[in-house]
Amino acid sequence: MIRQNLKRMTTATCALILIVAAATFAQDSPSPYSQKKPIAIRAGKLIDGKSDAAIANALILIEDGKIVSVTPGGAPPAGVDLLDLSNSTVLPGLIDAHTHILLQGDVTEADYDVQLLKQSIPYRAILAARNAKIALDHGFTALRDLETEGAMYADVDVKTAINRGEVPGPHLFVSTRAMAPTGMYPLLGYSWELELPHGVQPVDGVEGARLAVREQLAHGADWIKYYSDHGYHYEADGILHSQVNFTDEEARAIVDEAHRLGHHVAAHAIGSDGIAAALRAGVDSVEHGDGLTDAEIDEIARRGIYWVPTVMVGAAVAPGRGGNWLKMVNTERDAFARALKKNVKIVFGTDVGGFAWTGMNETQEFHYYVEYGMTPMQAIRTATTSAAELLGWSDKIGSIEPGKLADMIAVNGDPLKDITTLDHVTFVMKEGVVYKNEK
Repeated sequence: MIRQNLKRMTTATCALILIVAAATFAQDSPSPYSQKKPIAIRAGKLIDGKSDAAIANALILIEDGKIVSVTPGGAPPAGVDLLDLSNSTVLPGLIDAHTHILLQGDVTEADYDVQLLKQSIPYRAILAARNAKIALDHGFTALRDLETEGAMYADVDVKTAINRGEVPGPHLFVSTRAMAPTGMYPLLGYSWELELPHGVQPVDGVEGARLAVREQLAHGADWIKYYSDHGYHYEADGILHSQVNFTDEEARAIVDEAHRLGHHVAAHAIGSDGIAAALRAGVDSVEHGDGLTDAEIDEIARRGIYWVPTVMVGAAVAPGRGGNWLKMVNTERDAFARALKKNVKIVFGTDVGGFAWTGMNETQEFHYYVEYGMTPMQAIRTATTSAAELLGWSDKIGSIEPGKLADMIAVNGDPLKDITTLDHVTFVMKEGVVYKNEK
């Protein structure tokens, strides 16, 4: 009977069991990740995500995982635990709006193929739980994870384990399998005699597109993601072009069905052709967007579409991939400067997973934003208030103010003077629970 039951388990269910076992938490035990009593935090400086300048000597009162009050000066109420961060700068928990917790680096084709062909989904889910904890330690209390890269719906299992308090991790917004037409996404190039896993859900035709949206939402997707293009190349006009994947009718069907069911759509779109196709389809966010033209920037700004540039991943993979990828880094830098001038809604995203989780700190994305023309405060807001708005959670996260979840971090020094200060987060709190405190 036990063997029969095990056979019925999906790989994603097995992954969840392994994650829980690895974390050594019994299912019938109370969650260790819940606030036990009211807490007050004394912040030397507070960047609250709303004010134009830091607030000195702020007192933040937290109860039941939420912020009760934020006041300059003052003394904590009797019977409240005081956390002294008077030598630190406190900020809202950071949000990375483009991650892949089930991917461990994707510089070369071989890197990708090994993960899909030699690593089981349960093993990848265990690594995903580890990656979620890495992100939390780096100060990211929320992630939008934009597809599992062949690991089916395991992102939903990791999210469930975090939400149930089985393992520590950020708030997860997941998109499960992503979509591309047949033959437009790896694994490719193997013998036709072999039935191989797909990095995405292959989707063809208008009705197939609507069905795929329904399937992914039924299995727990928060967002829908599709690949608008591939084959990035430069032409005589100097613009970064690309091969569009879906017909306009197919792409519109994806977006229309997701919107009809109350969900939003992110489009991987790197070349100008893929970006234009995504805009015609009515997507809510453009991912990467290296080849943005002036006309596309104007349209994105006018329609209030979010752009998640993921500068860091391009810089990380370009040396290993060569070819056009090296030039694309500079193309995106130019696009960033033009978009910033047009007040495009730029949101922080790293595409971590495209580079290894254990290699670089995702906060290095901030470095590029400042280097490319943002003030440190503007850069911080891409990962706080703007990212919370993208997620539809502005009433819960993204700023430190009464009624919001008590998601906050602290650093030594002042990130408004030196953005690299964010590379060394010393304190992490999520919903009133302290996960890291190095003071």
